[in-house]
Amino acid sequence: MSEQHDGMSSTGVDRDLDGVEFRECDLPEIVRRIRAKTPARLLRGRSGSSYRTSTQLELREAHAAARDAVRTELDLNRDLSAELVCRWGVFEVCTQAADKDEYLLRPDLGRQFSAASKVEILRRCPAHRDVQIAIGDGLSVTAVRAQVPQLLPLLINGAAVRGWTVGQPIVIGHCRVGILNEIGQLLSPKVVVLLIGERPGLATAESLSAYLAFQPKNGHTDADRNLISNIHARGISTGEAALRILDLSAQMMSAQRSGHTLQEGPIVPAS
Repeated sequence: MSEQHDGMSSTGVDRDLDGVEFRECDLPEIVRRIRAKTPARLLRGRSGSSYRTSTQLELREAHAAARDAVRTELDLNRDLSAELVCRWGVFEVCTQAADKDEYLLRPDLGRQFSAASKVEILRRCPAHRDVQIAIGDGLSVTAVRAQVPQLLPLLINGAAVRGWTVGQPIVIGHCRVGILNEIGQLLSPKVVVLLIGERPGLATAESLSAYLAFQPKNGHTDADRNLISNIHARGISTGEAALRILDLSAQMMSAQRSGHTLQEGPIVPAS
């Protein structure tokens, strides 16, 4: 480390350049309360004009986790568990992006299924269901691995309790949000729910998003979709996310629309 950074003892005590120790318990209560409320690196102190060593190491670790989240290829049995894959019959298809490099350079290819994937979806997925759930790797396989194994069963079981028909869950490699339109065109469900890894930041690489659309079709944009984001341990829990996704799906079915004109809130029965 550069001499401008502080040292870090084996007991976890920070020291500045003059050797002065800093302990969490020595901080004013207001500072400790603020730091406990957010993963952002606020009020972490400094050594000269630089972060302390402990903060520098945290940043390097978070940056490495973010890179891994983006670059890792999704593996069903490893990331979702063989038990979940077998129980729900989950299978994988892919978009027209051949690999991660092409996926990152050509977002448009991540919005369209490959020809072989279209055939496989039509062969294995029943059409005209109330809800069709898809899982996309997006920009964080880490988020899919951390959240989907808990969230998917909650959604499927919750939909069944409400008396809805649920399509065969699919996993989409090299996936962008716009794939919602293709799912709608192929399977004609009432509501499509896409669980997709969010772009990782330096606070967490485990954040998942749920995009929802009512009868999506070619030409629809983000204005026609609704979003529940920040599904992770320090954000929205999987239990809360499942309830919000199901409630929002019910609103869409009742209102017969989705997007910017539909605000998440209490369900109003159709007149």
